[in-house]
Amino acid sequence: MTSKFRRVALIGKYQAQGSRSALEGIAQFLTDQECGVVIEKETASNTGITTYPISDVAQIGAQCDLGLVVGGDGTMLGVGRQLAQSGVPLVGINQGRLGFITDIAFDDYQTTLAPMLNGNYEEDPRWMMQARVMRSGHCVFEATAMNDVVVNRGASAGMVELRVEVDGRFVANQRADGLIIASPTGSTAYALSAGGPLMHPSIGGWILVPIAPHTLSNRPIVLSDKGEIAIEIVAGRDPSANFDMQTFTSLLHGDRIVVRRSEHQVRFLHPVGWSYFDTLRKKLHWNEGVA
Repeated sequence: MTSKFRRVALIGKYQAQGSRSALEGIAQFLTDQECGVVIEKETASNTGITTYPISDVAQIGAQCDLGLVVGGDGTMLGVGRQLAQSGVPLVGINQGRLGFITDIAFDDYQTTLAPMLNGNYEEDPRWMMQARVMRSGHCVFEATAMNDVVVNRGASAGMVELRVEVDGRFVANQRADGLIIASPTGSTAYALSAGGPLMHPSIGGWILVPIAPHTLSNRPIVLSDKGEIAIEIVAGRDPSANFDMQTFTSLLHGDRIVVRRSEHQVRFLHPVGWSYFDTLRKKLHWNEGVA
C-alpha cells in the first residue's frame, strides 16, 4: 500500500551512541514503505548520512508531509517549536529516557509506524506558548515554548520576588525560588517536579506553579490558556527566564514576562488506540492493575 506521506523528514538525536545505524535503518524502512526520505541538515552533518536529500528545518516545513523525530522529549521540543507554524505533523520514536511526547518504542517502530504511514493514526494537537520580556514598555526578548516558561532566581542565595497578574488583574506578590507557567504538555516536566498537577492535553489551560515558595499557602493554580499572564520582577539578584529549558535570557528589576497562547499548534500523531493514561502508567511507574 502506498504511504499517505510522500516526503518524510528524519530528524535525529545524533549525540547518542549508535544513532547513525538507527537512523539509517529507519530511513531504509521509510523507503520500503514508498516514502521519500529527507534528512534534516544538522542530523546529516553530525551523523555523516549523505545518501538522501538534505534540508534545513525551514525547507522541511515547506516541502515535507511528516516529521519523524528520533530521540527524546528534548529533541521533540526543539523540532516542534520550529515546525508548528508550517503545520507539519510529528511522530516521535523514543531514544531518550522518559518519552512523554516521543512515545513509540524504538524496538517496535516498524510494527507501529507501518499502519500510521498508511493513514491509521490519531492526531493530538498541542497549543504552544508565546512569551515576551517587556522592559520600559519595549519588547527586548521573545520566545515560544511548548512545555513551560520559567522565571528563576539567580545562582546566589536568596529568593526572587515576583508580582503576578492574570488578564491585567493583580493576583499576588510571591517570594520563591521561581515560578513556572506550564502547558498541559509541560505538566509532566519541571512543573511536576515542583509539585504541580498533571493536566490532560485536551484541556485548554495552563498551570502556575511556584518553586519552593516562602509562603506555603502559595499553591499551584490551573488557569485558562485564553488569557494573559504577566510576571514582574520586583526584587532578587540575577533573575532569569527560560523557555523549555532551551532558550534563556537575563532579567532586570521591573521587567515583565508576558505569556499568551501562541497562534500555532504542534501536531502530534499517535498510533490508533493511543492513550494518555497508558503513557502516564508506563512513564511514572504507576500500579497498572487490570486494564
